[in-house]
Amino acid sequence: MGQLKASFGLGMLAQLGGDNARAEAVHREGLRVAEELRSWPEVSYKLSWLGRVALTEGDYAKARDLHERARRTAAEHGFSPGEVYAETGLALGARREGRLDAAEAHWDRLRSWHRQVGFEAGGTLALAELGFVAELRGDAERALALQSEGLALARQVGDPRAIALALEGVAGARALAGDAVGAARLLGAATAARASVGVPLPAGERGDVDRITALARAALGAAGFAAAFTTGHAEGLAITP
Repeated sequence: MGQLKASFGLGMLAQLGGDNARAEAVHREGLRVAEELRSWPEVSYKLSWLGRVALTEGDYAKARDLHERARRTAAEHGFSPGEVYAETGLALGARREGRLDAAEAHWDRLRSWHRQVGFEAGGTLALAELGFVAELRGDAERALALQSEGLALARQVGDPRAIALALEGVAGARALAGDAVGAARLLGAATAARASVGVPLPAGERGDVDRITALARAALGAAGFAAAFTTGHAEGLAITP
């Protein structure tokens, strides 16, 4: 069992560092051990971690299959945290595939579960993802409301990475509404927040930031975007959207 716990940490560190090949290898070995031990909660988690790696690689069909397997394994053995973790992966994948209705349905269920168990911190990701769904539908007002709620919750929780994600979400809503300067500032602040804990966004998870950056830069020009981004970077976690 100690080997399984170690593989979780090693795989997570590899993925955060952008080494997806190493992360997949570690999690596959962990899955093999978990299956040999018939440790079904660990099997479910390992399948979900492999699904997360596939998401980062952009292989959405593979990610969906792995997360479904993880969800079924957890459900068959009465392990609700594993079901929730797997559905989170399904929700992330659905939005990245452009299946916005499916993503919204997943996140609504997940928010309900988080409320039932009193896990408020889990709401930060759900609110960010629902905000991105609204943004991608072109609803700037709803996107801003959701992302602002998520930012307030992230600041309450105090996790710099959750705050960074919320700042990126608010930036997307601002950019959609035509406030390119505000969007660039917020992107700068989010980058600083991630740097403060030494975990920049891996290349495979930059889709939202790259989309928002392109929109703001197109409106401001390279120099204007850089100036606003630098201002926001200096403000960091203290920025006021």
